[in-house]
Amino acid sequence: MVQTLFGQPEEKTGFFNRLKQAVASTKSQLVDRLDEITESKQRIDPALLDDLEATLIMADLGVKTSGEILAGLREQSSRGKLEDPRQIRGVVEQEILKILERLQDGAANGTANRPAPQKPPAGQPEVIFVVGVNGVGKTTSIAKLARYYLDQGRHPLLAAADTFRAAAIEQLDVWASRLGIEVIKQKSGADPSAVVFDALRAAKSRPSDPVIVDTAGRLHTKYNLMSELGKMCRIAGREVPGAPHQVLLVIDATTGQNGLAQARQFTEHSGATGIILTKLDGTAKGGVVVAIARELGLPIQFVGVGEKIDDLIPFSPQDFVASLFEK
Repeated sequence: MVQTLFGQPEEKTGFFNRLKQAVASTKSQLVDRLDEITESKQRIDPALLDDLEATLIMADLGVKTSGEILAGLREQSSRGKLEDPRQIRGVVEQEILKILERLQDGAANGTANRPAPQKPPAGQPEVIFVVGVNGVGKTTSIAKLARYYLDQGRHPLLAAADTFRAAAIEQLDVWASRLGIEVIKQKSGADPSAVVFDALRAAKSRPSDPVIVDTAGRLHTKYNLMSELGKMCRIAGREVPGAPHQVLLVIDATTGQNGLAQARQFTEHSGATGIILTKLDGTAKGGVVVAIARELGLPIQFVGVGEKIDDLIPFSPQDFVASLFEK
């Protein structure tokens, strides 16, 4: 399963430093701005809270998330627990962490409104579907995910089930060759469910684990796309009990709030269990991490922090918030 806690201390340090670099622009946009608007204030007044709300929205936390954070601040202020404006930074940090941890814990415990990731039966491969609209970096993320599992000592197998886009099959084939792993594919236009069937049969005979399935990001209509995903899920479940065990939704961080509408279609129809957020290093509005997780009701599982094959790292709410607010 996806690990949200880091392993060896030196590995954690490396991941944390890369995360800090990726969110440096967001830190300037959000945290440094928080310090600017509070340092000269003597008390917490409506004008200060208005400036704070604007700062949160500008960092792409979204109106709903910003409102939740402001509500927490007002509640603490009304009870006399928050009087000094210089305390605001710490309160905002804790409110953001609370939102992210709530989603992460809810997914892990099966108490969220979304399906929880499942474990495959002993001796069976884990099946991971990767979904998302075209152009968000889905196929590249699959290659990076395969590299992550290779580094964990596992033996991933790729399934090129985005058969409606010939370039996707070719791209996945190139990545598989570079990684030294196998990709199961058919000709362009073939039945995606047939590719899933072949891949799972191959994985069980090798054995390979996990099986990472590339899915179509666009068909002629939303109905066709979602019904095709449903069919693939049924085929996978017949071959490996409980499959797909994870459905990871890929979202481009640089599209911010604009990417949410399309992403909602996939969360509603695909049974998504978590998010891969790409290009976190390419935006100054990394607050979208919080907005996406909260508004979709899904935990972030991985974030992309660069162009290299090993630049997909497991997401930790604690490390993300620490990388933003660390002085």
